[in-house]
Amino acid sequence: MKDHPGDIRIDEYKYDLPQERIARYPLPERDASKLLVWDGKNISDRVFKDLPSLLDSNNLLVFNNTRVIRARLLFVKESGAAIEIFCLEPNEPHDFSQNLASAGPVEWKCLIGNLKRWKTGMLRGQFVHGGSGKTLFAERLEADGSTFIVRFSWDDDKISFGEVLEAMGHVPVPPYLGRNDEESDAVTYQTVYARVDGSVAAPTAGLHFTPSVLLALRDKGIGTAEITLHVSAGTFRPVKSEMICDHLMHTEHFFVTRDTLQALRGRKITAVGTTTVRTLESLYWLGIKCAEGRWPEEDIPHVSQWEPYNNETRVTPESSIDHLLKMMDQKKTDVLEATTGLIIVPGYRFRTISAMITNYHQPGSTLLLLVAAFTGESWKELYNHALSADYRFLSYGDSMLLTD
Repeated sequence: MKDHPGDIRIDEYKYDLPQERIARYPLPERDASKLLVWDGKNISDRVFKDLPSLLDSNNLLVFNNTRVIRARLLFVKESGAAIEIFCLEPNEPHDFSQNLASAGPVEWKCLIGNLKRWKTGMLRGQFVHGGSGKTLFAERLEADGSTFIVRFSWDDDKISFGEVLEAMGHVPVPPYLGRNDEESDAVTYQTVYARVDGSVAAPTAGLHFTPSVLLALRDKGIGTAEITLHVSAGTFRPVKSEMICDHLMHTEHFFVTRDTLQALRGRKITAVGTTTVRTLESLYWLGIKCAEGRWPEEDIPHVSQWEPYNNETRVTPESSIDHLLKMMDQKKTDVLEATTGLIIVPGYRFRTISAMITNYHQPGSTLLLLVAAFTGESWKELYNHALSADYRFLSYGDSMLLTD
């Protein structure tokens, strides 16, 4: 064990991933994917549709119900230069739902492809809505670190920005697929339970679920609950530093209802996907803020990157949730809104979850480190088994069920 989790060398969490093992397309049937099952000691190979038989009725499956938006916008200047604008998160209005519902100009933090060919001027893009042609305008404003603020406007005040994206935008499939998005991705790169617009990447562990699997879970009495974390492009950000302490973790926005908080108490929690893991563990630390009187009066509460590693609290998960519920009573709200920059790496002690369902992640990524935090050195055995047993990797690949 390192003296501090930040002392971890990224090279220790890399493995050889041949290009041919990356699943560039999903299987025809979502629940026909392979499922590696690990009980803390033993590995077995199953099929995802077997999941209900592998869980007991005390399990509570927690899903991320975020929905991927068509966040990539392609423009062609009069000169013929192609400009890509990748919408990352709303700037004005800042709230996702308000921004996407707006029928007037909106601003977004964006990545811009071929930036050198767009120094000034307004971009114009054509799209069709309701059977008639419309125009989207993009104006580049100030820089914001490695991103830019872009103001969008369009020539029909009866159309929301969400509808503009649906009509003109492209599905932001991961760059490691090595291909452009196709119309089928609009369905397959979305979970069957997605309903809250806001993500620029899918919570991919959820892609394996089908209505029949969800029905089988319900018939067995296995509980379900939902959180909403809008997955940012930072989930694909490579770790370029040698040591994890030098990597700045991306921040993501999440929402949790009172009903979900109450459902979490006293249950064996299985998180569907790393985004759900990050949210549930962040909830614990938000409860600690309440307990210690550190809840912000005005600002949205935030869990910082290394916050848990500097706090040896022994508050139980149930007590932490109770603090959050009491705070929500005081605020007269049924929805907790927060942001998290939490990084989960080996050395982290999980407070909330007992199990997780997750896909296979890129070598040296923060997501792989999260898995290693849960499994210890066994992550190597798990990944070696998956490679030797012909599992498919990354977003459209297979998955595993990990229990402690």
